Amino acid sequence: MNPVWREGNDVELLINGEAFFPAVFDAIRQARQEVLLETFIIFDDDVGQELKSALIEAASNGAHVEVMVDGYGTAEISDHYLAELAGAGVTVHMFDPRPRIMGYRTNLFRRLHRKIVVIDGTEAFVGGINFSCEHLAAYGPKTKQDYAVRVRGPVVADIHQTSSELFDQAPGNEARLKVAPPRQHRRSGSANIQLAVRDNEDHTRDIETEYLRAIRSASQRIVIANAYFYPGYRLLRELRRAARRGVKVTLILQGEPDMPWVRAAGQLLYGYLIKDGIVIHEYCRRPLHGKVALVDREWSTVGSSNLDPLSLSLNLEANLNIRDAAFNQQLYAHLEELAAAQCQEITQEKALRGYWWRAPLSYLGYHFTRHFPSLVGFLPAHTPRLKPALPLEAEREGDLTTLELEQEKTP
Repeated sequence: MNPVWREGNDVELLINGEAFFPAVFDAIRQARQEVLLETFIIFDDDVGQELKSALIEAASNGAHVEVMVDGYGTAEISDHYLAELAGAGVTVHMFDPRPRIMGYRTNLFRRLHRKIVVIDGTEAFVGGINFSCEHLAAYGPKTKQDYAVRVRGPVVADIHQTSSELFDQAPGNEARLKVAPPRQHRRSGSANIQLAVRDNEDHTRDIETEYLRAIRSASQRIVIANAYFYPGYRLLRELRRAARRGVKVTLILQGEPDMPWVRAAGQLLYGYLIKDGIVIHEYCRRPLHGKVALVDREWSTVGSSNLDPLSLSLNLEANLNIRDAAFNQQLYAHLEELAAAQCQEITQEKALRGYWWRAPLSYLGYHFTRHFPSLVGFLPAHTPRLKPALPLEAEREGDLTTLELEQEKTP
């Protein structure tokens, strides 16, 4: 399905776990027909326990509940946790589980990175927030800053279809129970919304293409807040062109990264961007995990896709692009406050410090990174396999089979 704009939707911005978790857990508990949940991470912490409770309650209310987690991001989940879900009738699938080698996870690439929850085919949550306490302020200095949206209206049918298609690919799941969404999704608001996904088959560049289309159309402002900013030539070129034609371009990037090498890689681009008038802020309060942007006074995007080679060329991702002036202004006001109160602006002097020795690294590193996804596509680890994720004893107890999914086509 190609990205299509749907009119008449309601959209609600959810900032961090404090807003996201109560909303999504309540919606799951209210489900009566179906819950489809895809996520990169579920941790067996307080948030993971509350999620499990909500899923079990939905299943006890008669809803068909299916969950898909990533085999890398959710590698630490316990058999007991999975068996409890299975015992309650919740079907769990694992995307690409792999054995460890010398204690290290080997399934590094082509992750199920999107975060989607669809309730009864009538409302959906899409964003970048995983199910872990790391998204709550009480977690401490390493709490992640992140975003999601809750939507109702015609776009939910697209989200439901996309999620259903992924669950249909689970081996042995061809005849799974399917809950058809309402034939007519009533207009629920004034927002035009488009679902854009990235996979390794038919939608390899949809998210990047929509970013490029929005940036090329900009005449006033562009604000991008993204955790992992290392995009391709086209996107960098369009941002510079926008700045040169008078558009105010602002980037909010990581200043307290959860992975320091990510910041180091992004910093190699700072001087290149600043010289064209692009303003760069580093968010310094805590790790930035968000993937949001806005263009002018109407277009916005919220989702799971970073602007780096993993998200743009390898992972399964999902973003919602939104045309709504009120939502755009709400997001803009929040990001402006974030930049003013919790960020440090990068000056050209600071960006060029040590440039003489960083320039060769920047050139070599950037060009290697851009070709990296193509190289990864040849690794034999990406051939499809089928593997139970639990010991046979646990499977018999919980009647649970978690299976690996892998896309056959390389990017």
